[in-house]
Amino acid sequence: MDNSEIQQLKEALAVSPDNTYLRVILVQALLRSELWDDAQNECLEILKRDSENVSAKMHLAQAYYGKEEFSTTVVVLEEVLQNNPEQLDALLLLTKAFLKEGDRQQAIDTYKKVKSVNPHRVDEEIEQALTLKSVDENDREESDFSTQVEQQVQPPSPMGISFAQVGGMEKDKGVSEIMIFLPLIHPELYQAYGKKIGGGILFYGPPGCGKTYLARATAGEINSAFISVGINDILDMYIGESEKKLNLLFEQARSSSPCVLFFDEIDALGANRSDMRTSAGRNLINQFLSELDGIESQNDGLLVIGATNAPWHLDPAFRRPGRFDKIIFVQPPDLISRKAIYEVSLTNKPIENIDYDKLAKIAKDFSGADIKASVDLAIENKLRIAMKKGAPTPLTTQDLVAATKKIKPSTKEWFQTAKNYAMYANESGVYDEILEYLKIKK
Repeated sequence: MDNSEIQQLKEALAVSPDNTYLRVILVQALLRSELWDDAQNECLEILKRDSENVSAKMHLAQAYYGKEEFSTTVVVLEEVLQNNPEQLDALLLLTKAFLKEGDRQQAIDTYKKVKSVNPHRVDEEIEQALTLKSVDENDREESDFSTQVEQQVQPPSPMGISFAQVGGMEKDKGVSEIMIFLPLIHPELYQAYGKKIGGGILFYGPPGCGKTYLARATAGEINSAFISVGINDILDMYIGESEKKLNLLFEQARSSSPCVLFFDEIDALGANRSDMRTSAGRNLINQFLSELDGIESQNDGLLVIGATNAPWHLDPAFRRPGRFDKIIFVQPPDLISRKAIYEVSLTNKPIENIDYDKLAKIAKDFSGADIKASVDLAIENKLRIAMKKGAPTPLTTQDLVAATKKIKPSTKEWFQTAKNYAMYANESGVYDEILEYLKIKK
């Protein structure tokens, strides 16, 4: 439609300003001409007279989308979907808005809803953006995933990581010993007292403090198989496929018993259901809970370990008895542990008269990852010198001190957030250890 026809519609509306039908035709013309601001104003005019006009809201969302105001587009479309959650055009435009915002997971969840309402509805732009696969391809992918899971199982190995290779962390290893591997080593004693074997353990604490390493060491300590799972291993585009993948992982772990099934960043898979906009994520959580309940009733010898930097984002249902009811706060390494981490990190490195006590004191508030980063930095600096001289020289205490002083401890920001939760959202006392660590009285 050219501008002269738009002008004629405006003139007709001037004569009959309450004619909603005429104004809608004008809005459609403005949208086709990509006159986004004018279309927005006309939609708002309609909504002044009829606040529940769904057509006007949809056109308003299109106008905001055209103006690249994607967050506003999302707000308008969510309002439309409140009263009609299966409105396909709204769901499709919402998917595109999420993609434009870079929120791929929300886009996937929303497009799954489109497919559940109408499996034959196809949007080539969205599918290309999401690299969607055909149903046949998806079936093949599920078969490939089963094979991948089998290959992912790390069998028991006497050469695997054990607690001996975990620098320091004596408190965490002591708690883990009682909670985790002694029941698996002495099942008859625990059964005599009616204690269940296996179950769920949650490691939480600042990033880089050894949660993943501790989980691997646990598997090594009890000489069990080990399966490590990340969010990308589970999430799938198609409705129900993520749940199938999760079930396959658990089934493989059960068949490999004794086995440690480790979920890194578990809050990404088990986020609080009340915070979720779509049912797809809630279904995955429900499946996860169902698998955990199966462990309690059927699967001795299967230990599920979750690691998270943000336990407060985990759905409370995960912490009920029989699920992740054993919670271990993995603290930043203390002085003795920091010394041990330096010693482990420098094993088999060319060194000369290292003062580990001095390094441990300088690295106050460092995570294990921070300490390893400082060692790597010292080595990089030493390599530059070696390349200039044409010969390697050993690392000295001064080399490591200089590198350590350039690294900022990564734990402080985490504790700032954790302190707020421990002080103001800690009715059950689950975060009391954080307050104890910070020397804050309740």
